[in-house]
Amino acid sequence: MINRVLDAAKEAGRIIQEVRSRPFDVEQKGKEGPVTEADRAADELLKRELLALEPCGWLSEETADDKTRLDLNRLWVVDPLDGTKEFVKGIPEYTVAIALVDAGAPILGVVFNPVTGETYWAERGRGAFKRTDSGGDEPVVVVEGKSLLASRSEVKRGEFEPFEGHWDVQIVGSIEYKLALIGAGKGAVTFSRGPKHEWDVCAGAIIVEEAGGKATNVFGEPLVFNQPFPKTKGILAGAPDAYDRALHEIRDIGASDRMAEMEGR
Repeated sequence: MINRVLDAAKEAGRIIQEVRSRPFDVEQKGKEGPVTEADRAADELLKRELLALEPCGWLSEETADDKTRLDLNRLWVVDPLDGTKEFVKGIPEYTVAIALVDAGAPILGVVFNPVTGETYWAERGRGAFKRTDSGGDEPVVVVEGKSLLASRSEVKRGEFEPFEGHWDVQIVGSIEYKLALIGAGKGAVTFSRGPKHEWDVCAGAIIVEEAGGKATNVFGEPLVFNQPFPKTKGILAGAPDAYDRALHEIRDIGASDRMAEMEGR
């Protein structure tokens, strides 16, 4: 199955790059940010290919939420273009993210950067890997350190100021890309102290975990997917020691004011 999922991710990436190579319109989805024809075309391709591969539930940023998914144990959780802001600006830090969830937990995850060709994947119990140019798979593992991968927009909001000096803050676009890079040992920890959609973190979370790291919500609680309100209370992921240090600091500093959205959830 993993090879067919990787093929679907790469085909979605090809569509995304085709749109990027020519003029395209950008619409706004209110507070949810921009959307383009690349988002929608990639979503259509992935929905067709993935549901043919594994007929089950579907949760995607670009598809109206069908609540019948709540009656199913298994579903695809997909962000066809994570990092649309970076895509629009031509910053090569956007990804195609695909996860297969069973009983609330991801059992497969793929994160593909269509600009760089970086392809990261994991399956529950098998480990995490980077697909090489020759088609082979190299295992990836988390690495300890002080490198903190941070959201461009959250840095602009000042949300990482309390952590500067303790950590080497590095700005990276797509949250799924940040998670995959943590799994690949290219950063020690990443987090967001505000709500994240399930499709923002699902694929990357299993990559981090299978690479030997920890991935939870920002309060250190387990991530559970396929919820009626499909958002998590932030994300915290990293190599074990870096994760523990960050969790301790976050508990002292607290969540972002954006977390008010999750009250009562």
